[in-house]
Amino acid sequence: MDLRELADDVLEMLVLPSFSRVGYDLRRRMFEWERLDQMSLEGRTVLVTGPTSGLGRTAVSELSAMGARVLLVGRDPDKLERTMTELIAWSGNREIATYVADMGSLASVRAGAAAILDREERLDVLIDNAGAMFMDRRVSVDGFELTFATMVVGPFALTSRLLPLLRADASAAVPSRIVAVTSGGQYAQRLHLDDLQYLQGEYNGPFAYARVKRAQVALMREWARRLRPAGVVANAMHPGWADTPGLDASLPAFREALGPYARTAEEGVDTMIWLAAAEEAGRTTGRLFLDRRPRPFDRIPQTRTSAESRRELWDLVSSVSGESPDLD
Repeated sequence: MDLRELADDVLEMLVLPSFSRVGYDLRRRMFEWERLDQMSLEGRTVLVTGPTSGLGRTAVSELSAMGARVLLVGRDPDKLERTMTELIAWSGNREIATYVADMGSLASVRAGAAAILDREERLDVLIDNAGAMFMDRRVSVDGFELTFATMVVGPFALTSRLLPLLRADASAAVPSRIVAVTSGGQYAQRLHLDDLQYLQGEYNGPFAYARVKRAQVALMREWARRLRPAGVVANAMHPGWADTPGLDASLPAFREALGPYARTAEEGVDTMIWLAAAEEAGRTTGRLFLDRRPRPFDRIPQTRTSAESRRELWDLVSSVSGESPDLD
């Protein structure tokens, strides 16, 4: 281990500087990162859920500037159209399309996926970014707790339906990619297989959010394991503590405490875009990243998720979503 890796490990163990913009800036300098604007996504198609605000909005700006065909997937058609118009005007890239799909509704996800399969010829990268935190327990149109529906069930259904496109041009040399945007908060929660929808105890919005993010990461490890033979890599990343409208709305006191140490949205999405574009990132699957480097899945022994639990979670989500992905 060289001194840079040692310094990086110390940062990671301290958490506070690691997740702040301090960690981002130190790692960028230490490891002499290739700039995103030196990478190209010409000829590649990238789908992003939740693209109209926050990290998703910043990500699609980066992707369009890199020459990708960008598929904007969200629930509000007016916001999608406005975002597309702004991106075309800003980047000059006209290879941008919109698809309506509410991740909290299985019918909407299936309709959106059907439209994508009908109109798109390829899909190289799927970025699962959409998410929300609710301070009170809410239920989706399908009867699921809403964070679980939006960040676990809906993305599972979308990925399952779009597998034919993801697998069509994938190979060991040029893999297709799935990127899940998670949260460092998932470290604090275990996988509640006996209560995935937070029916027990008093509902807590931040805890519910962290729980579903833990489930999201566990599923990404299963996608990676099951899709490896098909030439599709699947990784998760967390953006650190990025300054977004969602953070300010959901956790205003925490955002105020971060002050100038909060990451910018551009810093928050860097690893997301790197996982989508960098050749190096295509050689890794089933990992969790922060600042372009793989990180441990668990920090607290009591939250560790076993391989058996991940398989059980897969079966449970497959059952409630009604999706049985064709992995042959």
